[in-house]
Amino acid sequence: MIQAKQELLAALGQALVELAGDAATPPAAAFEAPKQAAHGDLACTAAMQLAKPLKKNPRELAQALVEALQRQPAVQRWVAALEIAGPGFINLRLKPEAKQAVVAEVLTARERFGRQPQSDRRVLVEFVSANPTGPLHVGHGRQAALGDALCNLFEAQGWAVTREFYYNDAGVQISTLAWSTHARIKGHKPGDPHWPESAYNGDYIADIARAYLARETVHADDRAFTASGDADDLDNIRQFAVAYLRHEQDLDLKAFGVRFDNYYLESSLYTDGRVEAAVQKLIDAGKTFEQDGALWLRTTDYGDDKDRVMRKSDGGYTYFVPDVAYHIVKWERGYKKAINIQGSDHHGTIARVRAGLQAAGVGIPAGYPDYVLHKMVTVMRGGEEVKISKRAGSYVTLRDLIEWTSKDAVRFFLISRKADTEFVFDVDLALKQNDENPVFYVQYAHARICSVAQQYAERFGAAPDASQADLSLLTADTELALMTRLADYPGMLAAAAQGLAPHDVAFYLRDLAGAFHSYYAAERFLVDDRALSTARLALLQATAQVLRNGLAILGVSAPEKM
Repeated sequence: MIQAKQELLAALGQALVELAGDAATPPAAAFEAPKQAAHGDLACTAAMQLAKPLKKNPRELAQALVEALQRQPAVQRWVAALEIAGPGFINLRLKPEAKQAVVAEVLTARERFGRQPQSDRRVLVEFVSANPTGPLHVGHGRQAALGDALCNLFEAQGWAVTREFYYNDAGVQISTLAWSTHARIKGHKPGDPHWPESAYNGDYIADIARAYLARETVHADDRAFTASGDADDLDNIRQFAVAYLRHEQDLDLKAFGVRFDNYYLESSLYTDGRVEAAVQKLIDAGKTFEQDGALWLRTTDYGDDKDRVMRKSDGGYTYFVPDVAYHIVKWERGYKKAINIQGSDHHGTIARVRAGLQAAGVGIPAGYPDYVLHKMVTVMRGGEEVKISKRAGSYVTLRDLIEWTSKDAVRFFLISRKADTEFVFDVDLALKQNDENPVFYVQYAHARICSVAQQYAERFGAAPDASQADLSLLTADTELALMTRLADYPGMLAAAAQGLAPHDVAFYLRDLAGAFHSYYAAERFLVDDRALSTARLALLQATAQVLRNGLAILGVSAPEKM
């Protein structure tokens, strides 16, 4: 069906050139899905697009376009009917062989089905970016699931992807971490008179203190550090606590199946002079001014609602200034496309960062970088909201969620809604083994197919040989519907990457699993007619392959038994 669509697009392009003649520029050849499945398999709106420049009735143009299409060999080969509807829509009904072809296409390409060849396009995706001041919470988990799936999507489209983790290894929060650990080392605990009011209260602070006094060495992906054990060496305590929590974060991310190619430290932007250089660029460009002892950036020149302070009267920089420097570094490293996955609380910094990047005069275009903002997650368990974790002290950790359910459930659930929508993670639902649980519903489709394939081998004494399948036997309505869904996979992947929408993959997988379960309920696969059984097993194998491919994009397993 992929080949059929490609040939039909080329045929449509030729027909549009013929129809437009010298009087107008023909619109780009494109098909879309009809609003209702009963209307056909493909729809075309080109006649309505040409009506105005050609000054003709759109239905008359639609008729002319249909006649031009009918002369095209690809249309004669793949299309059963062309129908005009409404003000000038053209609906195409494909022949069964057009849909049947997708089975061979999937089984030939296998894990490459839906993927594009490697290109020289590069993208940097920054996600999680958690400060090393505590365990990763469920919000970080949503970032990790979204970011990793988005990276997989771009890799499937042929991009070279760099996964980057940026974190603040200095500042007030790190100082609070050091003082909190210091207080634990001194024997204080939350609630004691000498416990700092702003300190972190989770049990993990006590764990850090014990490890520090034991002079342990901790290893993280980007650093290693050995504690001195000196209860009064605050700098040593700070460095050890940061390394300890980076190690903890690495364990969380490993359990979640997420890896990073690079870690970027905010502190390096200062030590390398990047922040000062970025500020000087903005001053030299004439985009700053002094007022009330502070340095301001004219962000209103770039659509912001008011100008913003860059350097406060005390000499410290505001939050977005190192972000501007960091993104100049991204651009200079050759990443003309960069995507940030961040919480919705970062919404206010987008306009400031983009304004600073344009004002810096280094060639960065408006709209750089791209942002995917996600809302936080509410966790429900036993019908009640879970608000705290004993280990973290004030929130539910990613590790809690994985331990209560599974990596697969957490990943699928956290990707199953648009990032900018509120999400309720229902632990009880994630544990259900029925069709209410979306990840079970999809994985069970794959396991069911594996079970049928095993039964086929037991009945006929050999595994099904899909290369010998007579696909013309696949004519049942449920078979045609399932093959249509398989053919949608490559286009869905491309659109999901372009729209920064990994949730589309989860939506698609649920629809594909639904089409399979309907097929399973309607037809028998192990019938006396071995040719029909083999054809149906070929379709099932293709379905299993696409389920595996899609689940891999989400970082979710495809079990053979459940």
